[in-house]
Amino acid sequence: QVQLVESGGGSVQAGGSLRLSCAASGYTYSSACMGWFRQAPGKEREGVASIYTGGGSTYYADSVKGRFTISQDNAKSTVYLQMNSLKPEDTAMYYCAADVIAGGGASCVIATMTGDFPYWGQGTQVTVSS
Repeated sequence: QVQLVESGGGSVQAGGSLRLSCAASGYTYSSACMGWFRQAPGKEREGVASIYTGGGSTYYADSVKGRFTISQDNAKSTVYLQMNSLKPEDTAMYYCAADVIAGGGASCVIATMTGDFPYWGQGTQVTVSS
């Protein structure tokens, strides 16, 4: 059974930082696409960042480029999202998602853009105050 457990959300002031973690289990982590998504009330879900665990290639939405960094610890089957220079507009529920893919980094990017992931975590709230 695939499980994704997020942690690390919280409340910070604008300009602050948070690090989200997503611990994965129950599937072949070494060839997976791991993505972070967010959804604010009244807004569509947005693919924020993703990483292909097989090669380490990454993708970032324009809204977070230069501020967020996705990384992985293969030994722990865990993906991280380091969020710096946070803005009030980053306030949302953040979700980790996963899929085992055969197409490598390119397929991972497409999946992140479309949100087409079969496995999702329960979400962790990030609130940024001005």
